[in-house]
Amino acid sequence: MEFTHRPVLLEECIQALNIRPDGVYLDGTLGRAGHSREIARRLTTGRLICVDRDQAALDAAQERLAPWRERVSLVHSNFSEIDAILDSLNLPAVDGMLFDLGVSSPQLDDASRGFSYMADAPLDMRMDQTSVLTARTVVNEWSREELRRIFSQYGEERYAGLIAAAIERRRQEKPIETTLELADLIRSAMPAKARKEKQHPAKRCFQAIRIAVNDELSAVDRMLHAAVPRLNPGGRLAVISFHSLEDRIVKNVLAEFARGCICPPDFPVCVCGRTPQIKLVGRKPIVASEQELEENPRARSAKLRVAEKCEAP
Repeated sequence: MEFTHRPVLLEECIQALNIRPDGVYLDGTLGRAGHSREIARRLTTGRLICVDRDQAALDAAQERLAPWRERVSLVHSNFSEIDAILDSLNLPAVDGMLFDLGVSSPQLDDASRGFSYMADAPLDMRMDQTSVLTARTVVNEWSREELRRIFSQYGEERYAGLIAAAIERRRQEKPIETTLELADLIRSAMPAKARKEKQHPAKRCFQAIRIAVNDELSAVDRMLHAAVPRLNPGGRLAVISFHSLEDRIVKNVLAEFARGCICPPDFPVCVCGRTPQIKLVGRKPIVASEQELEENPRARSAKLRVAEKCEAP
């Protein structure tokens, strides 16, 4: 399959990583390899580790990264497994890591994967096709209260309770099997005024189910806590998020690592001995330029946060 891919915030990411030709870098969300290509082409004696939980992305990368394959390692794994990935490659630390938390466009565009509420397909939504949990299981087997919680928490859906109740009623008659069946059910459960909004009525709930199926928010938290300790001094961490739930996690975890002494303010001297592990590169996230937004509307919600590993004390 030939892709015409526009990596989000590409130039900003490359600048943020401060790439050295002999450095070792990790792209934890390979996707269509747009960011990886630009990192790899800047390396001479360096190395790039490309990680994705979707085997299809790794298979496609064989061709897309062919000119630089001698310096690229492809790894099928979840980016939250940074320690295991680097240990398996005998790498104690790297000089930079990039994570693009957006759902890969091929996954969204491939109707058979079940991510879209615009095309009919079995309820799946797995980024890693070897995973056990599917959207069908979530929709048909999770409790009404748990569905309400994820719709509210992960989808920020105002009518979470009404939708969860409608799903519970329907599945008592027969299982809900397909994406359009679920999308129509969500729409019918909403008040009439909500169905007239510009955004598709099912968008927030589909996002919530996808996040639950792939354990996305917990994976982001685990990834960040694993990534910072595995950066070399001066190494850069760059993370692109696409919705407020992810960005809040990224912002808070980076702030936690950037914090120094945590002793009470009335202590005369520091007794905790805590020093910052990273320094934030810019207090505000980097967002797409107007030119990029014209060329790639999917970049509208993207936020890039960057941190640099502190030198050893």
